[in-house]
Amino acid sequence: MNMAILPIRRDLKFNLPADKATDWHEAGMHVAQFFNTMSLFFPVGERFFIDSVRAFRDQVDDPELKKAVTAFIGQEAMHGREHEELNELLQNAGVPAVAQEKFVLMLLNNLQKYTPKKFQLAATVALEHLTAILADSLLRNPETLGDSDPRFVALWNWHALEETEHKAVAFDVYTKVMGKTLPGYLLRTSSLVIATTIFLAILYPYYFENVRRKGGLFNLKGWVTSFRYQWGNPGTLRKAVGDWFDWFKPGFHPWDHDNRAFLDQIDTLLETVTDAEKNAA
Repeated sequence: MNMAILPIRRDLKFNLPADKATDWHEAGMHVAQFFNTMSLFFPVGERFFIDSVRAFRDQVDDPELKKAVTAFIGQEAMHGREHEELNELLQNAGVPAVAQEKFVLMLLNNLQKYTPKKFQLAATVALEHLTAILADSLLRNPETLGDSDPRFVALWNWHALEETEHKAVAFDVYTKVMGKTLPGYLLRTSSLVIATTIFLAILYPYYFENVRRKGGLFNLKGWVTSFRYQWGNPGTLRKAVGDWFDWFKPGFHPWDHDNRAFLDQIDTLLETVTDAEKNAA
């Protein structure tokens, strides 16, 4: 078990500007709305992750992992709070955030109601891998956010850094619960396929609708720019594909993708956000 990284709960507020909510990215509204649509999943998703890991906290006897679980729960709660604030801004700006969140919540509630706790933990571990590799792609390619509004850039960088910091916590709990067994491997790998399929099947229809709401449905240039950001250059999604497949290696561990060097950016980010809060006050 690799516990070299102990996550830290940080209580940050980003004071996002309401007037920029749907058009904060330097490449335009279509790219901003892609990130915004991902944000709609986070508050209800983070709560599901917390519940899934908390259900097995009593089975963790490693004191370092126990501390990491507590920090994981704290970090996810902060992520949920800040993205909830963004989602409220989007709702007020004409994006159907409440209805979209409600549908995701219904799916997760059904998962909690009708599947065993171990399945829920496997879903959490799979989705944590998905967020970790997307976070890594974003951090490796700073041009993904570029010279966009600094408060939104700070929010996404903070989320990416903390997802990186705690990316092995739920996995290590899962390994403790399931052991390094064939059933554990099969559940873990099938969960990623199912979770990714469902995520994309919801994400893109939501995304098209959210762009339509802001009048961009027939803006071909906007769509080309957005899909270039996702799948071309910088290719945030494309550059995560190889890491996605690494999940299927029998002995895989999240820190096999050793990107802890990015965590050195956290102190600078904290200073930036703190200074912005002081200036806002």
